Amino acid sequence: MTKPTFGTHPFLLGFDELERLVERTARTGNEGYPPYNIEQTGPTGVRITLAVAGFAESDLAITLEDRQLVIRGRAQDDGAERVFLHRGIAARQFQRAFVLADGMEVDGARLENGLLHIELNRSVPENVVQTIRIESGGPGGTGSEGTNG
Repeated sequence: MTKPTFGTHPFLLGFDELERLVERTARTGNEGYPPYNIEQTGPTGVRITLAVAGFAESDLAITLEDRQLVIRGRAQDDGAERVFLHRGIAARQFQRAFVLADGMEVDGARLENGLLHIELNRSVPENVVQTIRIESGGPGGTGSEGTNG
């Protein structure tokens, strides 16, 4: 007997996309550059901080693509006139992606002291109780027999 997955479990209807999101996240999160932190900033707030030393604001791009927060960095080459005796500060291009849950919104981003801070906030959904009307009807019936209307 095989273990049911999100998409095939009989009590989880419509969660088949969750499985695709998990697979997509596993493919994009393998590289360790640039290092990052994720911290809780409040009951609904989250901050992602990336260490982007050597990158200017114009070298960075943040986009939200189909619930995926994508941070890209491409440092501009400042010319061939600089001669490095040792180059230990990584300035290679990067792409880091985070999949956001429904209700997660990007509040803003700021660059300070070589750290890129991205503020996220989860909107708290309303708890809605909905009553579904049950219609009666036999085979081939519309459910409106016996009513005058």
